[in-house]
This record gives sequence, structure tokens and C-alpha cells, in this order.
Amino acid sequence: MGESRTSDDVIVLRGVHKSFGTFVAVDQANFSIGRGEFFAMLGPSGCGKTTTLKMIAGFEQPTRGQVLLEGEDVSRTPPYKRNVNTVFQQYALFPHMTVAQNVAFGPRSKKVDRAVYEPRVAEMLEVVRLTEFASRKPAQMSGGQQQRVALARALVNMPSALLLDEPLAALDLKLREAMQLELKRIQREVGITFVFVTHDQGEALTMSDRIAVMSQGRVEQIGTPEEIYHSPASLFVAGFIGSANLLPGTVKGLDGDDAVLELASGGTIRTRVGTPPIIGERYSVMLRPERLVASTEPSTDGRSIAGVVNELIFQGASTRLELVVGDGTTVVANMIDDGRGPSIRPGDAVHVSWAAGAAYLIPGWPSVAGATSTDVDAIEAAL
Repeated sequence: MGESRTSDDVIVLRGVHKSFGTFVAVDQANFSIGRGEFFAMLGPSGCGKTTTLKMIAGFEQPTRGQVLLEGEDVSRTPPYKRNVNTVFQQYALFPHMTVAQNVAFGPRSKKVDRAVYEPRVAEMLEVVRLTEFASRKPAQMSGGQQQRVALARALVNMPSALLLDEPLAALDLKLREAMQLELKRIQREVGITFVFVTHDQGEALTMSDRIAVMSQGRVEQIGTPEEIYHSPASLFVAGFIGSANLLPGTVKGLDGDDAVLELASGGTIRTRVGTPPIIGERYSVMLRPERLVASTEPSTDGRSIAGVVNELIFQGASTRLELVVGDGTTVVANMIDDGRGPSIRPGDAVHVSWAAGAAYLIPGWPSVAGATSTDVDAIEAAL
């Protein structure tokens, strides 16, 4: 899936294709990244996102297509001649140097005058909030602090874009969440384009202005976090981004702004649509768990499904309700415990309903109907 943009683009990929022998790592990547944008490339292991980043950085060359940086074709330009810097999972700080010396390494190696680079080093240490640690060695600092040193070292050169390859992966959960907000703050302060590679959907949604979702070497969709989450372009995007219930069915007709869908699991529902679907074709309705409301009574407008409660899992701010419908399909709803909802227990017959605009129709049927879940085998294979 490609796109065209008319804004001030820093990076442009035109028909970029990368093969390793018979294996296609990236297939026809066409997209642009704007100046000052926080752009994420998101997808599972092996989807081609890191290979795409390496082609932007110059560590890999495209088999076909062009990589443009500031309007110049750099497809065959070596990394050291490209005005981009990369931060990897391993920060590769020099252990014998202080924080300030690490940050100053780039300008010094480029023979920048000391009177010029020292104020820039001080400014970058201020941006990453490490001024008081300037004289420390990397071994005396935490993982999050070391990461900020690596960021300052990359940013002090004022690159056209900063490329980040899963830099938060080595941090524990709480620190990773804190660093997501720090990265966004730093990017806003310096105003430099950030291109961020991650397999973590939460990271991408939290930090990005736009996201490119990739699968098997192809860009499935590019959009804002809101567009990707609420209006996925494919079943893959719907299932990969957040939690979703994907219920297959066949469109039987249109009624005003609604499509009437006969579910494969049994029953008929209505869903609000923008572009009219093709009558008689297979579609899936996407229902986000947080937009479902559990009740002992069905809705009267065709926007509910019935089932039996299989499990209730307390999750602090909400309770996860797992519902099994007629053909054994599992549907998940998140219930907020405000004391006003019905008392529900495992084994109860309930209905989950949704507002008119809460369901989203996507062409095709998923390989597995119902709630999307983590594929443990796929994760183990990737590791």
C-alpha cells in the first residue's frame, strides 16, 4: 500500500524492493516521512521493518527502487555520507569516556570547532535531562540514562532524521513506558524527524504521529494512530493493533446507513457503514472489547450478540469478560466496574451490544473467528 504526500518530506521511498536470494524482505514500499514527524514502522518479527530502516540508514541497499533523503537519491550512498543517525538496541557507548565526551564524539570526529560543539553538547544534555551526569561514565548509569546518552550523541549532529531500531526493547516495563513519553518529549523539543521501528503496538500508538503497519514485507496501512486503530485497512491490521473481535459473515442487504450481516456463527446483526459493501460478499465485523456493553437483555436494534460467559478476569480498572457464542466462537468485552452494571458470573447467558458507530466492516474472513489472541508458537519461533 503506497501513498503520496505534498508536505515537506525528509524521507521518500519509491518502489523500494529488497530481496535476499529468493526471499523477499521488502516488497514495493512507497511512502514519505515529513519534516518533524514521529513516524513508526510497526509489525511482527520478520515483516521487513528493520530492513526498511537499514535501507534508509544505508546499511542495506535496495534491490530495486529509490530512497530519497532531503530530495536527493541516496540509494547507493554509504551510511557515513547520509545525514541520518541511528540508535540501536545496544547503545554502544564508549565505556572509557564520560557522558559529555560520548555526546561530543560525533562533532569532534568531524573536526567541528570546540567553541561550536561544546554549547551544542550542553544543549543536548539539557534536552535529555542529563546535565548533572555529564562527568559520569556509562557504567555508573541506569539503562534508561544510557539510552538518553545515546540519543543525545545522535542528536548533537543535527541529522535530517533520527532512526531508532527498537531502542526500548532492553528496558523493563515501567522504564519502557516512561521512556516512551520521554522520547516523544525529546522529539517535540528538537523538532527532528524520528523514524521508530517496533513490534510493540502500544509504543507505536503512544508516540507516533503516523504509523506504517507492515506484514510479510508489505506495508498494509499508513495512518494516524486513531485511523489505524478505528479504521483498519485489512484483517491483519485489525487483529494486530490492539484487541479485536473479528466476526465473519455475509452481507445480506442494506437498510439506510446500516449493512445487514448474517454471521457465520449464527444470527443477524446490523452495522453502520460508510462505503456500501457488496451484497452477497464475505465481510468481517470488527468489535473492540472496550466498546462492548454486557447486559442480560438483548438490544432491539440488531446491534448485539448472545452467548454464555466462559470466564471473568479481574484486571484492575476493568474486568475481561469472555463470552462463547453459538458455534464456540469466543468474544471478549472489557467491563468497567462502576457498580451500576449487572452482576454477571461464569455460566450466565448474556448479551453484548454496541453503539451504532462502534462496529467496523472489513472485506474478507479471518483465519480464526472471534477474539484475536497472542500466538505463542509464532512468538517462540521469532525468538
